[in-house]
Amino acid sequence: MRRLDQRGAAAFEFCIVAMAIFTLIFALADLGRYAITMQSLRSIAGAGARAAMINTCYTDAAMKITTTVTCSGDYTTDTQKRALAPFLYDRGFTLTVNTVTGTSFVTVTASVTGFTMLFPTVWGTSFNNPSVTTQIPLPN
Repeated sequence: MRRLDQRGAAAFEFCIVAMAIFTLIFALADLGRYAITMQSLRSIAGAGARAAMINTCYTDAAMKITTTVTCSGDYTTDTQKRALAPFLYDRGFTLTVNTVTGTSFVTVTASVTGFTMLFPTVWGTSFNNPSVTTQIPLPN
């Protein structure tokens, strides 16, 4: 009985396994980029919340100097943002921080535009342009 030629079988098997392994590695790297971005945004939102509490709009109400709290805008400096999130600035993303006063909370939102996942066909667009919100309860 004649033996079948097995040349190239190992190369073909490697191609099949390598595609799955490289896809997994790149997907993990992509999710890692997203996790770093979200953590940077959490740090910036926390710094914005601390800066809003130190600002007179919140402390005057906490010390009962005024009865209304009207915080709006961005209370963090560009230097503070760069120190907290160098990853976002090195990649050229647009970072925005906004503070809004609600009925019982001061809400600080940090968001980044220009961030897209490397595999949009796998993840879709739900991870693009992430944002994080932090709330500070208003003083009674």
